Amino acid sequence: MPQIGAGANINTPLPCTGRPVREILVSEEDLERYETDVELQIYREYHDVLPMFRFVIETERRFYLANRVDLKTREAGGSVFFEIELEDAWVWDMYRPARFLKSVRVLTFRDVNVEEVEHPEFKPPEP
Repeated sequence: MPQIGAGANINTPLPCTGRPVREILVSEEDLERYETDVELQIYREYHDVLPMFRFVIETERRFYLANRVDLKTREAGGSVFFEIELEDAWVWDMYRPARFLKSVRVLTFRDVNVEEVEHPEFKPPEP
């Protein structure tokens, strides 16, 4: 039986919970299943909130929705980078408990993609 610490095994109750270690250990398969479920929940949330936003912003690390975007090219020490300021935003991040953000500032040396989203169902009627 695998040993956990000095003289303990997976059936030894942990002092902090009183539960055996075997009940707390998570398999790699369980972790993958959890991450897949969270990604699916975020996708559904994205689908629901997309009509609330005007822009889609993609960086190498994150995916954002926002109603205001200010993208500036900066230079420092001979290197070019981008400064992105977003207001009224939503971020695709499975590790963040709150995805709605009042304002965001992103600095990156990588590519940035900004697209304006069309919402044909929200266009005013023709006169």
